[in-house]
Amino acid sequence: MRTLVLGGNRYIGRHLVEELVRGGHEVTVFNSHESPLPPGVRRIHGDRRVPGVIEAVLGPVRDEFDAIYDNTSYQLPDVEPLVEIFRGRVRQYFFTSSTAVYLWSDVQPIAEESSVSDEDAVNPSRAYGAGKVRCERFLRTEYERSGLATTSFRVGHTMGPHSPLASREPVFFARLEQGRPILMPGDGLAALHLVHVDDVAAALAAALGKEATAGQVYNVAGPEFTSVAGYMRLMARVVGVEPKLVTIPREKAKEYRPPLVHWAEWYRGGAVFSIDKTRRDLAWEPRFGLEEGLADAYRWFCAEGRGWYEFDFSIDDAILATL
Repeated sequence: MRTLVLGGNRYIGRHLVEELVRGGHEVTVFNSHESPLPPGVRRIHGDRRVPGVIEAVLGPVRDEFDAIYDNTSYQLPDVEPLVEIFRGRVRQYFFTSSTAVYLWSDVQPIAEESSVSDEDAVNPSRAYGAGKVRCERFLRTEYERSGLATTSFRVGHTMGPHSPLASREPVFFARLEQGRPILMPGDGLAALHLVHVDDVAAALAAALGKEATAGQVYNVAGPEFTSVAGYMRLMARVVGVEPKLVTIPREKAKEYRPPLVHWAEWYRGGAVFSIDKTRRDLAWEPRFGLEEGLADAYRWFCAEGRGWYEFDFSIDDAILATL
């Protein structure tokens, strides 16, 4: 099929492009920054954050695609112009949402029908999670009104090569390699549910051409979960060292900016997500468990990833000096 990927130069979009090419699909990327792309992939340059660019750049090619993958929308003004351009022209519109849409639940795992909120002050992830909910609801209404086959993917915390943020696994790999302590906020027992970026790409690609996905939402998460402390120990295992975990009391840890760890579950509460619906409807199965996924991320980090990031441990040192 003829696919348009918005993004495509970083993380999920980049791995999605590679997955679509492996599946034999024709791929066009629309993004603002060049990056390595597989042979045969067409790139259209444009910065969607600039008013009018979406219409000016994609309007002339609106009839050239069967499906759109929108990886870079966060608020309604991001998705609205795309729907106006491609309504009645594409067969499928895939929206990359997030498990950040969910409210805290006393019942785990969290399934797609669990409660969400589009209010910034109510959603645990504030504007980010609430914005994704508003986008999802707009796209669902569009499907019901015009028949545009929209599908939303609620993606969990990701791991794997090409992380755009050093604060995810890369900074912990660097700490572990240097024998530095890892500052552990709270008791480290909150549940943490991650998914490898290649498994995310495979789930998105698996929906292509499946009519039953129209109007649906799907959780995308890994086959395993752990605790925050367990994740630190798993990262140490793939690096091949023993971690030096230093516990910081929860209330004290909440004072630090930036946060001691990227994953907010340590203070907000853990969450585990059901992927039964995604497995059933998409005939999809994640390939990477936690340790396998981290090992893949660390191989990439060793091969080329260190040069992607700058690490500053002065905050770590300042905190340790007060203990």
